[in-house]
Amino acid sequence: MQKTDFKKTDKALYSGKVGRFDLIEAPQLNFLMIDGAGDPNTSPVYGRAVGALYGLGYGLKFHGKPRGVDHVVGPLEGLWWADDMGSFAAGDKSSWKWTMMIRQPDWVIAADLDEVLEVVVVKTAKKKAAPTDEAALRDVRLEHFEEGLVAQVLHVGPYDDEGPVLEDMHKRFIPESGLVMRGLHHEIYLGDPRKVAPEKLKTILRQPVTQT
Repeated sequence: MQKTDFKKTDKALYSGKVGRFDLIEAPQLNFLMIDGAGDPNTSPVYGRAVGALYGLGYGLKFHGKPRGVDHVVGPLEGLWWADDMGSFAAGDKSSWKWTMMIRQPDWVIAADLDEVLEVVVVKTAKKKAAPTDEAALRDVRLEHFEEGLVAQVLHVGPYDDEGPVLEDMHKRFIPESGLVMRGLHHEIYLGDPRKVAPEKLKTILRQPVTQT
């Protein structure tokens, strides 16, 4: 059985070079998504949301094996914004809003998610998890998401050190390329902060753009 790895089949979407901004097309893709708000470092809602994504993501992976399909569970991704983008840029994480996502293979449809959801909910109940865990699972949706033309760059280091890189992208590279920003700030987490030292974390920083 061949195992699909998105980072290999769509390398341009998940790779880059530190200090080099790339313009690529991000096509319509299939994602598990869940929305929330608050500081990702301290909000229990964020932790439950990410846990729900991974629970269903792995559930769908094993759901496909009897059909002869398998895939590497994709990296965690996030769309980030705030009602006041000034507070967002200033790093006021308590005001942040987010949509966390994990990419799914094209074969996954709503019926698959519904079936896997009930299996995962039962397993969660047996583990005596908090009721809010089931609520988070039921908040996850399957959705197609397309960004089109985007600017992106690879950042290596702590998440809190992204600011100067983003400023260079937003205020120099994008305008000099004859483009303007649109859509939401997008991050793709290629490293696990539980296992990788902060200075070695790899993150794709992405911004949808359009011609002026």
